[in-house]
Amino acid sequence: MRPRYPDAVDVAIVGSGPSGSAYARILSELAPDATIAMFEAGPTVSSPPGAHVKNIADPAARAHAQRRSEGPGAGAETVDSPGEVKSGERRARPGTFLLPEGDAVAGGDGMPVAAMSTNVGGMSAHWTGACPRPGGSERIAFLDDLDELLSEAERLLGVTTDAFDGSPFGDLVRERLGAVVDGARSEGDRVARMPLAVHRRDDGALVWSGSDVVLGDATRENSRFALYDESLVTRVLQRGGRAAGVRVTDRVTGETSDVAARFVVVAADALRTPQLLWASGVRPDALGRCLNDQTQVVFAVRIRGASGADRADGDAPAAGLSATSGVTWVPFTDDEPFHGQIMQLDASPIPVAEDDPIAPGSVVGLGLFCAKDLSRDDRVEFADDRADDAGLPAPRIRYGLTPRDRAVIERAREQIVRWGRAIGEPLDDSPFVLPLGSSLHYQGTTRMGPSDDGESVCGPDSEVWGVPGVFVAGNGVIPTATACNPTLTSVALAVRGAREIADRLGRGAPRST
Repeated sequence: MRPRYPDAVDVAIVGSGPSGSAYARILSELAPDATIAMFEAGPTVSSPPGAHVKNIADPAARAHAQRRSEGPGAGAETVDSPGEVKSGERRARPGTFLLPEGDAVAGGDGMPVAAMSTNVGGMSAHWTGACPRPGGSERIAFLDDLDELLSEAERLLGVTTDAFDGSPFGDLVRERLGAVVDGARSEGDRVARMPLAVHRRDDGALVWSGSDVVLGDATRENSRFALYDESLVTRVLQRGGRAAGVRVTDRVTGETSDVAARFVVVAADALRTPQLLWASGVRPDALGRCLNDQTQVVFAVRIRGASGADRADGDAPAAGLSATSGVTWVPFTDDEPFHGQIMQLDASPIPVAEDDPIAPGSVVGLGLFCAKDLSRDDRVEFADDRADDAGLPAPRIRYGLTPRDRAVIERAREQIVRWGRAIGEPLDDSPFVLPLGSSLHYQGTTRMGPSDDGESVCGPDSEVWGVPGVFVAGNGVIPTATACNPTLTSVALAVRGAREIADRLGRGAPRST
């Protein structure tokens, strides 16, 4: 039996990724009397709901969960690593699906491998878990409380830096890399362990954080919170110019209902959040604009002096990153506007050769994410005369690299070779630039701003300008050009928005009827 949707709630949350889940968690903690309904268009694919699929030990069950996350792309051929797109084939990674081939406007670079996932937990059921803090110009200057918010986001995501302390060669990688990177860098910008949303159990097994960790016991034990999967929200309802609720279709029964709400949080992702706002008639000029991806440059090396002769039985990697892997971080700086994610063994973005014994952890994949030159002309727009698979206005992407972008990418190509050679012997002839959209870190489409000047969609609390009670969440809210993984920042911004809603509920916000 499918559960019946409530007639009215205090807060309706659209999307079950980390940011939407952060709203549910903070509201459960600060406003325990509030009724909260979370609607997710996709199915539940893991247990507990929203858990990372890497935590599914059985490979067949894990693959099944990934297929169920692929929405209209289910059944299409996927790649095991982004490095495999060298072949030129347009394929998504497991658990995700691509926008239709006609999504790009002719004349630009487009985002040929822009992808999404549709499942409880969103992309957090499939992500790498990297949670670095932004630095330099990545930071949002008009938020005085950003550091406290980032600390709270680390709590919600379960961020650690010691899960891979036992990894072979991890210290050696950082030592060799630091010798050529650190130089004149300040202490906080030097090579370090990557902060990751992962912890190691007492039995040694790795547990990756998904939305289940963000929701936590406080939300799961909240009798006033309910999660509805396979429930597609097609409209944000308004009354008197403010939020009034959502229109939602049960994708199992086909029935459509209106659910009244005092507050609506749209946390669908950086492409589908502006899509839902557009479909709902919420169309500020900045909506969908300043879309930015992080162009990736990848390279692979093998650590000098490492031998596979000592490889013990059972050292072969299992799901995702193995216990013999490590992840190293090279922070973004304004002088070097890229962020380095240095991964060992099966975490490498370059397929590992198998023609000779390989010591666990000795193959190192270097990836540099490049910050984008922001432009209002880079955007996702929506067709009122053409629908997508969900029946919403079909998206189309206008996107192009600027001369500055190409210069930064060329610098990243030069640096990644220099850094790689410091670690070991190259496995590639030259670095490879992944197709645009590969990062899955799309930002800017519902960007935050300090004032309603036409350059932003929402204010510092993530409330949409001119539509009281409608909040936006996710990577699309980030207004700066970043190179670092954005999830920690987007969860931090969600914390701020959730606190604002909790405060208003405590002060008696207007009720929807």
